[in-house]
Amino acid sequence: MKDMKQIKDPSEIPPDMSEEEAREFWDTHEITEEFLDKAEPVPEDMLPPARPRTRPIAVRFDDDTLGRLRFLAKKKHKGYQTLLKEFVTERLYEEEKREGIISAR
Repeated sequence: MKDMKQIKDPSEIPPDMSEEEAREFWDTHEITEEFLDKAEPVPEDMLPPARPRTRPIAVRFDDDTLGRLRFLAKKKHKGYQTLLKEFVTERLYEEEKREGIISAR
């Protein structure tokens, strides 16, 4: 492993680097605990939104249905459980609209 230059203060990071310049910079530099102590916290509006907590449940499908679900999920470049959650959420919304539980958004 090559020797990395240690960055002890946020002011040591060049501003307005291109993506290539940033890659080259971070290939040869590393931040220290001292840097972390001096760095300001990330503003709340800059953080990614928190994902809602989910609870695992058991659902049983026959092999044909599960195979079809997996095949379709693969074509859509997502996990089959993610696709299944999307299907349930969409259908639940439609049924709630139909029953008058919610109004159309």
